[in-house]
Order: sequence, then structure tokens, then C-alpha cells
Amino acid sequence: MSKGKGTGGKGRGQRSRAPAVEAGDRARAGEAPLPRANPHLEGHDAAEAAFAAAWTSGRLHHAWIIGGPPGIGKATLAFRIARWVLARAPAVPAAAQAAGEGPLFLDPAHPVFRRVAAKGHADLFTIERRESKTTRRLSAVIDVEQVREAKTFAYQTAAEGGFRVIIVDGAERLNPNSANALLKLLEEPPTRFLLLLTVDAPGALLPTIRSRCRRLALAPLARERVAALLARYRPDLPEAERANLVGLAGGSIGRALDLAEIGGAALHAAVLRILGGLPALDRPALHALGEQLARADPEAGYRSFDAFLDLLRDVLARLVRNAARGRADAIAERVPEPEATLAPRLLAQAPLEHWGGLWEKIGRLADEVESLNLDRKQAILSAAEWLKPPAARTAG
Repeated sequence: MSKGKGTGGKGRGQRSRAPAVEAGDRARAGEAPLPRANPHLEGHDAAEAAFAAAWTSGRLHHAWIIGGPPGIGKATLAFRIARWVLARAPAVPAAAQAAGEGPLFLDPAHPVFRRVAAKGHADLFTIERRESKTTRRLSAVIDVEQVREAKTFAYQTAAEGGFRVIIVDGAERLNPNSANALLKLLEEPPTRFLLLLTVDAPGALLPTIRSRCRRLALAPLARERVAALLARYRPDLPEAERANLVGLAGGSIGRALDLAEIGGAALHAAVLRILGGLPALDRPALHALGEQLARADPEAGYRSFDAFLDLLRDVLARLVRNAARGRADAIAERVPEPEATLAPRLLAQAPLEHWGGLWEKIGRLADEVESLNLDRKQAILSAAEWLKPPAARTAG
């Protein structure tokens, strides 16, 4: 995957499913376009209007943090802003206004839109994690060399006489060196320059970076909107499976699509089978699952492994939240019904502290597997063993 001027971000550290230049073909096939080639923004009207108002006021801030949960459209908004600014803030056509498009809409036939989608606009530079040539996995951090290249780009004269725009996609992945290099750019910004940072957790950024940026906070999408988008992009899925994925997605269309691609409904069912069998463990089934999720193919195995642990932690988080609210006998967040039935059984086996502690412990395990390249099958077996209530582990 090439990087540098005009390269594209994907949001949430996901790999792209197809080159951005194939956005038209992807849309015709019912597949979600990549952020740099997506002409539509769903569910973030207030954020879009806030940027448009800042531009109209003539006091546009040079740096913006676009924050919110993974997969809800942060990168899509960043590229939407970049295209509109690079196109010199054109008026939205009447037909697009009638269709509900916001003030930053740019027609996909516009030359700027096409150049951005094709990674060919000279005044746009995108920073993101790079993919390892050996493991085919995204690096854990954004390296300092990319930021240094971006700084050189920022102080050059705009090739088309307007703004120079830099997008940092996944800015929480800046390491200390790259974050400090970016801070120097923020401290002495060039004229007619715009920096857009997409970030899942703004608190992970240096306070000195946050203090120099204006914020656009994006909220999770409404379930109904996720359901409509999933039906648009994956009409091939059975309706019951789509409904299940919407419940698991947590307001993120990006996550819903990822789970659909890797069989997320089946992975969630596997999580519930393990929890439902406690305090006993079906060890042959666990070994088979561990082997399935530890496959060497990064696209098939690694993503499924990550998703499995994410789904397990999600179930534990919902269990803890709802029990703490006094609703241990029901899941209040409209997740699949089996979780509501399972919750009181789990809470009868172990106190709330046990399940809350597991959420943190399994999260650390997932991070260690990625950073230290640990054995994935053994990680699955270890996580399952931790799930057993303390009394059952002691007896064992």
C-alpha cells in the first residue's frame, strides 16, 4: 500500500477492501466506498454545519480534531472537508440540497473530487499507519518520517493556488516522536493551511496538540441509520443476520460491515456458547476455535481473532453496565436476545468485579498479542480459562 501525497485513510485501522479509484464500481456492487471516495456523509449534520459556519465567518481555525468511536464516518468527514476546501468552497447544487446533502457536498463528477479519490491531488497529504510488507498488518504507530514529509509539504506553495490540506487518519497512533514533530507544525502553521486529525480517543493525544485544535465530536449513528446503510451495502445478507449485526455494531456502520465480511454473527454466537457453558469449558471446541482464529492468513485469521476478542469484551461490558444500573435480568441496549438470558446466569456464578476485571484483562491480552506477536490460539485458550468463575478455577 503506497503512502504519501494523496494517499487515503480507512478509519479504525482497517485495511481497504479495494483501491479508491474503483469507488464507482464498488458503489454499483453495493459495497461501501472508501472515505476519500465517498460523496455522502450520514448522521453528522451538526459537525458539517459547524465547519461550514467557521469557514463563512472568515476566521477558520487551521487545525481540527474530528473525534468519535471507530467506524462512524470520521475519515469520511475529513475527506469531505478537504475536497470542499480544495475546490474553493463551491455552492451545493439545488438537486443535492433537495436530496438532503449538507453544505460541504461536492459532486463526484467535480475534478477535485476525482483527483482526491484517485490519490492524485497535489495539495492533499494523508498520514496514516503503514502496512508491513512482511506481515501485511498495519503498524502499531504512525512513524515520524511521515510527519516530517508532511511538514515539508505544508510549507510549500500550494500547487493550485489555494489551501494545503493534511489529514492524519488515526492520530491517536502517533508515537512520541511523530506527535512532537506534529506539534511543531501546529506551533508555527503556514498560511492557507488546514490540518484535520481523525481520532477515536482524543484523550490519547498530547494535551499541547489538543489545546491547539478545534474539535468536532461525532456521535455513534442511530441504529436505524446503521440498519439502512447495512441494507444498502449488504443486501445479500439475510434480514435476521443484518439485524444481529446492527445490534453488535454499536452505532458504527464501519464495524457492521467488517463483522459482515468476516462472519461476525457466527463469532458472536461462539462467544455466547463459551459463556453459556460456564463454569465448564468445551475444550475440544475451544481448540478448534483457537486454530480457526490463529490462521496465518492476515485477512482471514487475524481480523477474526481481533473481532472475537472485541465481541467477547463487548458482551462483558454490556453485562457490567446493565448490572450496575440494576437491570441484571435484561440487556437494556437492544442487543441480541441470548445475552439477556445469559446475564443473570453469569452474575449468579461470579460477582460484578470478576466480569469487569476480565474486560480489562482481555483488552491487555489483545494488545500484547498484537505488539509481541504472541500465539493466537493460546491467547484464546487463556481468555476462556479466565472466564471461569474463581470458585471453579480453584476446584479445577
